Amino acid sequence: MSKAILTKGSQTVIGMVHCLPLPGTCGFDGDYRKIIDQAVQDAQTLEKAGVDAVIVENMGDTPFSALLDKAQVAALAAAAAAVREAVKIPIGIDAAFNDCEASLAIAGICRADFIRVPVFVDTVLFSDGIIYPCAKKCMEYRKAMGLSHVKILADVQVKHANMLNPQITVEMSAKDAASNGADAIIVTGAVIGAETPIDMLKRVQKVVNIPVLAGSGVNRGNIHEQLQIADGCIIGSSLKKGGVLTNPIDYDLVREVMEAL
Repeated sequence: MSKAILTKGSQTVIGMVHCLPLPGTCGFDGDYRKIIDQAVQDAQTLEKAGVDAVIVENMGDTPFSALLDKAQVAALAAAAAAVREAVKIPIGIDAAFNDCEASLAIAGICRADFIRVPVFVDTVLFSDGIIYPCAKKCMEYRKAMGLSHVKILADVQVKHANMLNPQITVEMSAKDAASNGADAIIVTGAVIGAETPIDMLKRVQKVVNIPVLAGSGVNRGNIHEQLQIADGCIIGSSLKKGGVLTNPIDYDLVREVMEAL
């Protein structure tokens, strides 16, 4: 590993590998191999362009449910395993929308370094109903699986969802996540592509001693400003032509962002 990542002040840049729609989901087109091939291609492009790590996620599986079904778990594991063999940089797993057990199981078998957990300590409303926090289940499952080395990147008040109790502040969520075992905090805008508010990053940084990541809306125009406050960022849609999530990662767009940093 060329530099320490996911540490305070590390300016870690994580690129998203958005899998095409997986088997059994509305958008799946019947081509199993294409899912793996594009995931590998995107991961290799991100590595070549200089990002520090990647996250493999089933972003194409809209509309989301809180947990993955068996076909999705199998396909996401296959894609992640192929990515792990194709790149040397650290990889993470995000079994969206909030399947921490699937993420951890895949991380174990694929030798991943971290997972992303969208709803770790909050209770939120999203398109498929209410999602309850999974911190206890996540930490116990990580221990039971012998995966204590796999880091937990926990979103607070995650995008595409609304807090069931809006009186809970982002500071309260962040402190709760840290005290329940999160290794890093992710702060996002309201939706994909929406810039993470600088003020919100500052507020979270003041109350936790673990890394804080900007989780949405980072691009070549704001990455320098964002990483003056955040310890790292997660980038996806701005690395694809037109911001279209099913498009492959564009090498030139990644280089523009990295050079801006």
